[in-house]
Amino acid sequence: MKRYLFLFSVLFFSLQLKAQTLKPDVFVVGNNNAAVAAAIQAAQSNVKTILLLQSGGFDIEPIGKDLHSGVQATFIKKLKSFQKQSDSIVEVKFDKLTANEVLTKWTDSIKNLTVIKNVVWVKADRSGKGWVFKLSNGKTVRPEVFINVADQKLNTALKIDGTNGGTWAKFDYQNLIYKTNVAVGKNINGSTNHGYSLYQLLMPTQENLVYVNDPASMLLGQAAGAIAAYAGFFNLKISESNLKKIQGELIAFNTNLIPFTDVGTKDANWKAIQMVGLTGVLKAEDVNGKLLFNAEKLVSTADIRQPIKDHYYKAQIWFDDYKSEVITIGAALDMICYVGNKASETTRKEVEKKWKTTYAFISDFNTERQISKRELAVLLQDYMPPFNVTIDKTGKILR
Repeated sequence: MKRYLFLFSVLFFSLQLKAQTLKPDVFVVGNNNAAVAAAIQAAQSNVKTILLLQSGGFDIEPIGKDLHSGVQATFIKKLKSFQKQSDSIVEVKFDKLTANEVLTKWTDSIKNLTVIKNVVWVKADRSGKGWVFKLSNGKTVRPEVFINVADQKLNTALKIDGTNGGTWAKFDYQNLIYKTNVAVGKNINGSTNHGYSLYQLLMPTQENLVYVNDPASMLLGQAAGAIAAYAGFFNLKISESNLKKIQGELIAFNTNLIPFTDVGTKDANWKAIQMVGLTGVLKAEDVNGKLLFNAEKLVSTADIRQPIKDHYYKAQIWFDDYKSEVITIGAALDMICYVGNKASETTRKEVEKKWKTTYAFISDFNTERQISKRELAVLLQDYMPPFNVTIDKTGKILR
């Protein structure tokens, strides 16, 4: 009998320990803008996520005049709805109590997201390739990936050097790092023409850590959440992050990756313009700190000759034979079929059917007409996506 009681007590104790141990894919500490956006995105990306507030609610700073997209744009929309403001009003009314209430309702409704309030971490350490956090409520959190939003106490406890974090970079076509963007649109000195590379959020000496050094940025927080979720979902190390997959995930959640101010997420062709624009094949213009894609501008041969040749070897032959200074719709289709090894007649018929339905173009399909940047971006993304061409950490094309 004593032997059975002993075995029962051991079993009970082990079950009790198990109940006190939480094993999320992603763990975020903080009640600021970046922390909540990171947790929301990680959960939306279908991984189990815990957000530790260490207080009774969220402490959100006013959203600046950024180029809103993704989680930040959704938060602003929810604020306006809560306050019964018209969605067309540019400036949103903001107060911390309202922001807390809106975020509480939102996070409570998100599958895979657990928010722990009024509990603090008392001990933090490494555990194999993951982490272990002892909480003041007696529970232990053992996440695969940890998102640290510039928490100096955690930096000290975990020996993290947060002094060498990344910075928002002014957009410049000469610096190919923009092709690795995972966050864009932060307003700095009146300009939203800024981006943040995926690789700036990683620390080579700290595996399975995503470090955010801008706690006030939901834009950056969302990017961190997507990076962490990718590793958690596929059971990979953060160092194995797949840039294109993570960028694709962010775009799936209506997040700008290149800061075009004249083509918003409600535009029917926004996704194609973002993905092609991110490659630099179709370039934008910087006007007073805003990046304008000018979607209706007509395309010349000089505009695209070198960028497309850079992405595809076969395009060099086509452009060597093409002598016109303008690109017509017919010429664009001919190039796409030649470079992409597609049947010319079949592709033309497909495109004509999709022109006003799938693509939602207003113009008529006319192969003799000069093509616009909007139309070419959509055709490229549908039939010959330069976004799929592999690049390295600096944005340079890999052959």
